[in-house]
Amino acid sequence: MLKPLLFGNFGVPEILLIVLVVLLFFGGKKIPELMKGLGKGVRSFKEGMNGIENDLKEDIPDKKENK
Repeated sequence: MLKPLLFGNFGVPEILLIVLVVLLFFGGKKIPELMKGLGKGVRSFKEGMNGIENDLKEDIPDKKENK
């Protein structure tokens, strides 16, 4: 059976290696800026998804109203 290659079985050693590589690549001072930008991106994505969901709920009338 094929396992997905992306987001596979990550264990503690793999996560620590990724954190170490990111820390070496960007440096300690850039990490908070990167996380702040990532948080803003995730927040705007969630707001966009909630906006689409609310628009769909407004556009589709309930079945009880049509009867």
